[in-house]
Amino acid sequence: MQPEYFVHVFQEGLYTVLVIVSAILLPGLGVGLLVAIFQAATSINEQTLSFLPRLLVTLLTMGLLGHWLIRQLMDFTLELVARIPVILG
Repeated sequence: MQPEYFVHVFQEGLYTVLVIVSAILLPGLGVGLLVAIFQAATSINEQTLSFLPRLLVTLLTMGLLGHWLIRQLMDFTLELVARIPVILG
């Protein structure tokens, strides 16, 4: 088997991880930014004020997108399993 094939599989894996992590983190980052702007405008320096909304949005995002996230992981895994004969043969 040629090394280019393994590099391609590795790139697909990194892309899958990037998509899944981005889908989970970006909403939390957006809420964190809004809370930081609110804290700067009101001079409230409370750490829990920024943590709790980010946590709730991240959990909500995982709940809403959970099916899609698992589907992405399953599709990638099934594709890897289907490629086993190509790798060994």
